[in-house]
Amino acid sequence: MNVTPGRGPLYRQIREWIVARIVHGDWRPGDILPSEINLAAEFGVSQGTVRKAVDALVAENLVIRHQGKGTYVAVHTPHRELFHFFHVLGRDGAKPQPTTSQLISCRQRRAEKEDLGCLHLRPNARVVDIFRVRNLRDRPVILERVIVPSKLFQGLAESGDVPNELYQLFEKTYGVTIHKVVEEISAELATVETARYLDIKPGAPILAIERRAETLGGMPVEFRRSLCDSRDYIYSNEIV
Repeated sequence: MNVTPGRGPLYRQIREWIVARIVHGDWRPGDILPSEINLAAEFGVSQGTVRKAVDALVAENLVIRHQGKGTYVAVHTPHRELFHFFHVLGRDGAKPQPTTSQLISCRQRRAEKEDLGCLHLRPNARVVDIFRVRNLRDRPVILERVIVPSKLFQGLAESGDVPNELYQLFEKTYGVTIHKVVEEISAELATVETARYLDIKPGAPILAIERRAETLGGMPVEFRRSLCDSRDYIYSNEIV
């Protein structure tokens, strides 16, 4: 690696190089990184500089240190997905794990105008459209539509394999790792259809959450719209 003067602190350059290697697939989720000593020798910098770069990656949840074992590229698990990407809490502050999902449909279709913009797709592209109800504490709470590009998720529509936490499936089966999500939140009134699925009255207040998920390389790979019954639940996001 060439460390370039003027491109910022050395540790940031090393962080960017490690990220580039992960994006390229040289180190995949679950792989162990070379030791800090070996990375320092490769970069021609001090071990302390490498440690600072790795510290930044740990803080971003890109890698995970296991004491006495080494540093590994982060892997999506149901627990990590729930606590890192799921921000709906009970009004008591508890984070209820979704117990079941009722799959309404999972089909392949031509991308609509909104899909093209959100996922940066070309006209006539195909998408997989997942429509489901998610239950919290054994009650329907979230009506959810998830849109992903068909070219990245070949066979998903036909498989019918739609678990509660999708990101582990995306990573293990399709090699697509979600790194970043951007969400927009608004208040709406339940339509007749939404009310029927969530067992609430039409016109009841609901929380609408629109999510765009990206890979580590910045490629948008998921658009998700979740309609939440807000009687017993709130949206909480901790900023640190």
